[in-house]
Amino acid sequence: MTAVSEALWCDRCGEPAAEGDHTACAAARRLEPPRYCPTCRRRMKVQVLPAGWSATCVEHGRLGSG
Repeated sequence: MTAVSEALWCDRCGEPAAEGDHTACAAARRLEPPRYCPTCRRRMKVQVLPAGWSATCVEHGRLGSG
């Protein structure tokens, strides 16, 4: 998966990562899982579990919370 520093899209709001202020997105991401794939901007399937979360992009696969 693409590293956060190489992300083309914000994984919370889905807008271009290089444009605008994503300070609020970064703060929210400490508490919630990503919603958009940072590589292709597709909406991901997100599952929240007691031990963490998983998010799956149909094109780029699964991300997990650790």
